[in-house]
Amino acid sequence: MECFTGELTPKNRILPTVRREKILAIKFKFLGDVAIMVPALRMLRQHLPEAEIHVLVAAEAATVLERLDWIDKVWSLKRHRGKLRLRDSLPLIRQLRAENFDRSVDFVGNDRGAVLSRMIGARERLGVLAPKGFKGRTKCYTQSLEQLDTTRHECVRDAYVLSGWGVPFDREALRLELVPNPDFAAEAAKILPEPCLICHLSTSQPKKEWPIGNWVELYGLMTQAGHKVVFTAGHTDREQALLTELKAALPEANCLPVFSSLELFIATMARATMLISPDTAPLHLAAGLCVPTVGFFGPTASSCWAPIGPKNRSIQGEACPCSGHLHVCKESVPCINTVTPARVAAEAKSLAAAIAR
Repeated sequence: MECFTGELTPKNRILPTVRREKILAIKFKFLGDVAIMVPALRMLRQHLPEAEIHVLVAAEAATVLERLDWIDKVWSLKRHRGKLRLRDSLPLIRQLRAENFDRSVDFVGNDRGAVLSRMIGARERLGVLAPKGFKGRTKCYTQSLEQLDTTRHECVRDAYVLSGWGVPFDREALRLELVPNPDFAAEAAKILPEPCLICHLSTSQPKKEWPIGNWVELYGLMTQAGHKVVFTAGHTDREQALLTELKAALPEANCLPVFSSLELFIATMARATMLISPDTAPLHLAAGLCVPTVGFFGPTASSCWAPIGPKNRSIQGEACPCSGHLHVCKESVPCINTVTPARVAAEAKSLAAAIAR
């Protein structure tokens, strides 16, 4: 061990370490929403490099952030759709209160985030005001600002919230970031022994999904172009049924199994040569892993939700009046069906050629 021989103080004593400012970022939404928050967190880190940054997210989304070494701690809370079960949440809230955060920021501004912000009790509490919710939400924050208009990209909307603290917007920081757990690399290699193009069939809302016939057509186009294609879908029975339907229509299709964990799914996705998918969380996870993506959009806006960057392409379906609250598009030609397999294949081939150059 090397010995220190210089003077630290007039009395040659080591002074106590200065306490780092402690900040809690809150985004209690879905998996893809948490992935999209990463650029804003990176801007916060760049602006406050010495701060201790903690993040509170829904339990199922914590894996997205846990291996980013520039985030000090990730806290997770079990999410019950549409409800805040305070009795179940109190032990964690007590732990968070004990951290004595200097500041907190709620990126969503819904009732749940507002109440959690107030109960955790940071000295300064920044929040964005969503258009709906209980009237007392403004009392939960010490500083609030109106939402940026919904025509902006979600990464930009998250970054805008931090403008309340004077955090400068950085266009160069608008990339997603995800680090796979190396402990799952060997198992992922067994599931996907060689790099393949992955087609992800499902989303949480059927109106975002292609009919199986489109996937069969895309498979033919991509295999003719020399790509090895495999298929995957979400873990629910409805989503897995899409793979069963695909196998019936395309017996030679190679379908990946139901994944035992999100970490294993991420480690497997990291081996892909490309992902083709409708608007859903795996699209953002793949982009965070630097896997090239082609995303296609019907009822949602690619200008707001598509991953940003040269390795990511997006295709927007035709205009459609289907409600954002309905799970199924009621139009005679659903908007997602206006995106053709030929168009997706052309975009994927163009992207592959651009990356190869």
